[in-house]
Amino acid sequence: MLKIAVPNKGALSDGAVNLLKSAGYKCKRSGRELSVIDEKNNVEFIYLRPRDIAVYVGNGTLDLGITGLDLAFDSKSDIAMLQPLNIGNSRFFYAVPKEHNWTVKDFAGKKIATSYPNIVLYDLEKNGVDASVVKLDGAVEISIQLGVADAIADVVESGKTLKEAGLKVIGEPIMTSEAAIFARSEDALENDDVKKLIERIRGVLVAREYVIVEYDIEKANLDAACKLTPGIESPTVSPLSDVNWCAVKSMIKSKDANIVMDELKAIGAKAIIITEIKSCRI
Repeated sequence: MLKIAVPNKGALSDGAVNLLKSAGYKCKRSGRELSVIDEKNNVEFIYLRPRDIAVYVGNGTLDLGITGLDLAFDSKSDIAMLQPLNIGNSRFFYAVPKEHNWTVKDFAGKKIATSYPNIVLYDLEKNGVDASVVKLDGAVEISIQLGVADAIADVVESGKTLKEAGLKVIGEPIMTSEAAIFARSEDALENDDVKKLIERIRGVLVAREYVIVEYDIEKANLDAACKLTPGIESPTVSPLSDVNWCAVKSMIKSKDANIVMDELKAIGAKAIIITEIKSCRI
């Protein structure tokens, strides 16, 4: 039975569970149980702290794990990414007191507080900066006020928490991250159950980028309509009882849906319908 680690709480957990459910897996917990067995798909889902998942996968205890790229990198585990998931997206920055105009080079001899020490050590070494790293488990923003550190390095979303602490982001992101599926090596894809899971996940991810558009169009305007909705290979065109009209069905990028509808309407299309796709194979 395939053993897969899933984050046990937070937005990363919600995103992973929703993705797995959309891919046809039974993985949702009814309470606080540590594992859920999906007998139909021959998988056991084990709920762990996101920070620990890469370690369990790296030492071979579990076959696969879903966690963030930042956490995987910081764990220093010897693992391979099989599939990025486009969930749990984040950016990792340095932040300093707002009155300082420091760059990374100014960190020499200073203390940097973070929950991701290995990411920071790697970046400092890359920049040729000799600084001390103070490992904290959370709430690193307060560390400067308490005199524990001179600067911090942390995941930044809106930046509101930093501003409230009197801090500002400096420089470019140290790292950008998202959740992904990890294994000990890419050889895991030789396992049929792993291959099936990855194909299903990819189907859901692709489906989230597309919608189905259907509409009726006069044959005189069909070529113009097909240029607006070319589909993956080509659109499906079907005859209607009115010989001067036809029905068209095609996949389009979901982000372009409203613009395409406007353009189809402008050339005379009628009965324009947009339908979401749950999963697909392209």
